[in-house]
Amino acid sequence: MNRNRKIFIIVSVVFVAIVAFFAIDMARRTTAPWNKKKQIIRAFDVAAPTDSIAVDTTRR
Repeated sequence: MNRNRKIFIIVSVVFVAIVAFFAIDMARRTTAPWNKKKQIIRAFDVAAPTDSIAVDTTRR
């Protein structure tokens, strides 16, 4: 294997690793379309509203 081929393989492996990292990062931050309703319910806690003062654990 000559020097140019080694450099090409190293650069391509690094490029694929970077692209994979960004793809995984975007997938973690994105909500699937079928879960959006569930996410809204969890965000606003419509089913069971709680008192924020009662939940505060630093107040004793």
